Amino acid sequence: MFYTSLGLISFLFASQLVYFNIFKTFYIAYSAGNAGKVLEFATEALFGIKKSIHFLVPIFTPLILLLVYRKKLRPYTLSKKSKLYMLIALGLSAHLLALVFINLGGKETNSPYNLYYNIHQPEFSVENLGMITYFRLDSKRQIFKWKPKIDQEEMVVAIIEKQEEKEEEIEVVEEKIPEYNTLEIDFEKLIQNETDKEILAMHQYFNAINPSKKNEYTEFFKDHNLIFITAEGFSHLAVKEDLTPTLYKMVNKGFYFENFYTSIWGVSTSDGEYVATTSLLPKPGVWSYSLSKDNYMPFAMGNQLKKLGYLTKAYHNHSYDYYDRDSTHPNMGYDFKGIGNGLVMSNSWPRSDLEMMEVTIPDYIDEDRFHVYYMTVSGHLRYTFEGNAMAFKNRDKVDHLNYSSNVKAYLATQIELDLALEYLEKMLLENNKAHNTFIVLSTDHYPYGLDKKYIDELNGSEVEDNFQLYKNNLIIYKPGMDRIMVEKPASSLDIIPTISNLMGLPFDSRLLMGRDILSDEDPLVILSNRSFISKYGKYDSRKNEFIPDSPMDIDKETLQNHIDSVTKIIDGKFYFSQKIMEKDYYKEVLGP
Repeated sequence: MFYTSLGLISFLFASQLVYFNIFKTFYIAYSAGNAGKVLEFATEALFGIKKSIHFLVPIFTPLILLLVYRKKLRPYTLSKKSKLYMLIALGLSAHLLALVFINLGGKETNSPYNLYYNIHQPEFSVENLGMITYFRLDSKRQIFKWKPKIDQEEMVVAIIEKQEEKEEEIEVVEEKIPEYNTLEIDFEKLIQNETDKEILAMHQYFNAINPSKKNEYTEFFKDHNLIFITAEGFSHLAVKEDLTPTLYKMVNKGFYFENFYTSIWGVSTSDGEYVATTSLLPKPGVWSYSLSKDNYMPFAMGNQLKKLGYLTKAYHNHSYDYYDRDSTHPNMGYDFKGIGNGLVMSNSWPRSDLEMMEVTIPDYIDEDRFHVYYMTVSGHLRYTFEGNAMAFKNRDKVDHLNYSSNVKAYLATQIELDLALEYLEKMLLENNKAHNTFIVLSTDHYPYGLDKKYIDELNGSEVEDNFQLYKNNLIIYKPGMDRIMVEKPASSLDIIPTISNLMGLPFDSRLLMGRDILSDEDPLVILSNRSFISKYGKYDSRKNEFIPDSPMDIDKETLQNHIDSVTKIIDGKFYFSQKIMEKDYYKEVLGP
């Protein structure tokens, strides 16, 4: 029993170390139960083992030594029953002592107390509670359908106070009555008739939120076709006029978002895609996109535009059922094709984004109204010329650069994305679709397949690891448009409401966790560790430190109230995002 336990603990630490070295986060129990799909990346796993070998050997050394010398070990004189009682006593004592320290400590965002009782954040849970406690909590929460504890009244008060604070800052009286992005939802009536306590809390919460106003950019792309792309591992650091000219043009000639961020979430690619395409925060400990596959999702662009008569298609140049996309994407309103269910492409790893464009554009280019969603794969790790077909294909275009081999390989993968976009724009122009088609592109996550030292190298200086690391580009571009500067901080959570407003679509801004970037709403960028960027500056939850954008004439108490208020608002967004998924809430208030 002892050897088995030690073996399992050693395997847990070793597998988590390898996973973290590849994906820059720890795997969850839910993903461990879906390991069959993860094995598609066996080559990356072997590379991760090789990269981690100098740590893996010490992890397994105690087990190996015990097995080798077990016959020479001095036997205990205690009876089996006594040993069992002693182990139970020691375990309970250690557990109770740890609970005492946890409960006596602080209760800030990423404190051991908050991580143990209220929130699920793998990186900080491991750092503050230890790997074994983190995985125990994660498994327990998965099995027993754990629900975080919240004070809903505090969250609603924080929302109202934030709205009142904004109203006090308005100096100019509006000349006309503003229009809002809302749908006809009678929350007061819903509140009166609801008996389910959790749904009642949701009605009260969303009723308290002020909707965003329509603005000068409402209907900017009315009746346009939309091509929406989530680009695997894309980074603004790869946008170079001489190397990736189409990306450079799209970034700089469309809406130019000066302060855009894409956090990394627990289930990196799938959660990143989920945030960008739903404007909801993922539920920790599960595959949120997969669990939403049977829910009513009216604000997904596929469903919004399909309802208006658009042809809606989605493509992914990897396995069609990876992360259950064969179920999730049709539920988002798309006719979906991937490798294995209709998308036929050359066999390579990773596959070409350019080839995906070449074989799919004929499916829709002749249609009057179309919306297409792409999840690309050419930018996937590993960034080496030996194990990455896209890096090898474009090697001659980066050989002259004064970078390390890994950085060159990464840039070569981004050249493939650039070629795909160049071809896409060419086809739009040749088929007379460029005048009424706009392109939106964001990433699922920063290129964590590059070690930090390589990201620093690519940047030309050290990259700050909590905010700057997640800074990126959002492309909203139409061929021939002039550059429009947007300085407001924003994130991938804001993409869906921004697109919806640009197209003049009917949607309810209260029911989304992001906000139309082009509205007059105050900015709020939320990172997975609950650090945030607000109108005053950046709050680093790791250090419990606020970094103002400029010298502030504000007292400490007012600043702390701001931090506390925004933290409660963020807690509400995480909690009610989860409840929208669990309760199929959109169907509750908007469904047929």
